[in-house]
Amino acid sequence: MTTPKPALLIVDDVAANRAVLARRFGRRGFEIAEADCGKRALELIDQRSFDLVLLDVMMPDVDGLEVLRRVRQQHSPVSLPVIMVTGRSEGTDIAEALAAGANDYVTKPVDFVVALARVNSQIGRKRAEEATHKANESLREMNQNLERRVAERTADLVATNEHLKKEIAERERSQAEIRYLAHHDALTGLGNRILLNQQLNQSLIRVGQSDETLAVLFIDLDSFKITNDTLGHSVGDALLKTIALRLEENLREGDKIARLGGDEFAIVQIGEDQPKGAAALADRLIEVIRKPCIVDGHQLVVGASIGIAVASSDKLDPDQLLKSADLAMYRAKAEGRGTYRFFEAEMDARAQARRTMESDLRTAQIESAFELYYQPIVDLRRGRVSSLEALLRWRHPHRGFVPPSEFIPLAEEIGVIIPLGEWVLQQACAEAMHWPQEINVAVNVSPVQFKYGGLLRAVTDALRDSGLPARRLELEITESILLERTETNLAILNQLRALGVRISMDDFGTGYSSLSYLRTFRFDKIKIDQSFIRDLQTKRDSLPIIRAIADLGNSFGMTTIAEGVETEEQLSFLLLEGCLEVQGYLFSPPRPACEILAVIARVEQASDAAAAERGSIGKDEPLVQLAPL
Repeated sequence: MTTPKPALLIVDDVAANRAVLARRFGRRGFEIAEADCGKRALELIDQRSFDLVLLDVMMPDVDGLEVLRRVRQQHSPVSLPVIMVTGRSEGTDIAEALAAGANDYVTKPVDFVVALARVNSQIGRKRAEEATHKANESLREMNQNLERRVAERTADLVATNEHLKKEIAERERSQAEIRYLAHHDALTGLGNRILLNQQLNQSLIRVGQSDETLAVLFIDLDSFKITNDTLGHSVGDALLKTIALRLEENLREGDKIARLGGDEFAIVQIGEDQPKGAAALADRLIEVIRKPCIVDGHQLVVGASIGIAVASSDKLDPDQLLKSADLAMYRAKAEGRGTYRFFEAEMDARAQARRTMESDLRTAQIESAFELYYQPIVDLRRGRVSSLEALLRWRHPHRGFVPPSEFIPLAEEIGVIIPLGEWVLQQACAEAMHWPQEINVAVNVSPVQFKYGGLLRAVTDALRDSGLPARRLELEITESILLERTETNLAILNQLRALGVRISMDDFGTGYSSLSYLRTFRFDKIKIDQSFIRDLQTKRDSLPIIRAIADLGNSFGMTTIAEGVETEEQLSFLLLEGCLEVQGYLFSPPRPACEILAVIARVEQASDAAAAERGSIGKDEPLVQLAPL
């Protein structure tokens, strides 16, 4: 499909200026229209559509700013981008144009390369918005069709259920209901844990007396908690019922299924060739569970992690089989979710290791066992370190350094993160006092610290004890903090902001990334998750996501930081998309506090060397290349 030529309106009272721009843009494939005054420009805009207006500020009849104001009464910055052309570079003039709704500006004499880049950027955004709108309309139509089909299916099920109820004898009804409730889950109608244990015991007796085989599949839904927390328990309950029905429909007549509680299910499979039969069933169940569910107008998608334990001659204990399948399920979750794993003996050892780590965490002396490392965040406009992120390290007496990915989730689960988080705040603020005053310190805050209720006091104490100005402390939070206890957590964030502390949204783009969060609370910074940076050159969808987040940050007046930058190629991509603060191994790995001043100096030296290679850099010109350290 051929893309139509972009229509460009050039407005300038000087014919020579129009002619030069018209000729050069025409050569680049633009369809050009010209207006020699503001009045003529407004007439042309009323008569036909344009992709962009290149508008001179200084004109004799109606100046460019007045034309811009009138255009914005009819057209939004997205539907008709306007780039102002000004001969004056004073900040007030440019600010007035941007405040009136200009998308961008260029200065005279016009640098055509810069003008072409900015025109192409604005037209690209306009067309992307149009494509998004069209896709949303298509998705809305699909949702309506799916809702109709669910409604029809629900009506059929209700009618069938009513028919079956009429056939039940009234005399047996009460006793049957009591027996049913004692052995079944009230929400889904599946068997409960009691019934499953009875069925599993009976099946194991049968297996022990024959050559049949048996497997237990332990199923846990992925991402169900997010749905329950954000949309409410009624939607979560309806989703569980839908999933339960899908599971039942994909079992053989002799298989047994139960809901164990929450979002956990268990299946007993008998008579298949094992482990082949259990693997085939697990594959089938994962596929049917991940299909979208329409509940109360919401299109919901969840996954499943499945653990499998196969009975053997020395493994016929029902409790042990369920425990083994449960451990295997946790292995599936740990290795990426949306998959299944068979129980292996080493999983018992892992469970024991986890209990040992929990004990070690509870007894560890924070001041001697833990240490803070710091990784610089570099402002590419200045080629200087703007802040350093504090990263916790645990030096275990026997294992050496334990990865944060292992001990932080456990510390959150058992509550140790509360005293540990307070120590991190105290230590980070104290160590930041030894750095240059223009460099901030960033500290990650756990959702558990918000639930605990002592975060505000901990921050206030750390600032008071260290003497660090509040403006130099940045707290990084994740979206999960705004998913629960929203009003309470927002109140805490606003109290922290009132102290002067800066707040950053960490790992943006990996969760719900809802715009409502950015409207509800004005973050100072948003950090693009390193997974998008890592996949920048291998996955085509990473760059549009980065571009969208950068544009989003700019539109809300928030600094956008890209983390996980490891190569010059990644850095170049990010610069083109407007990410002017970056963090990653390209500049420095996390280093202990004693090396931070040297790290800062190396970044500055590398910046100055890069600047010297290509000549002097303007105060506001981004640093295009920075030699890796």
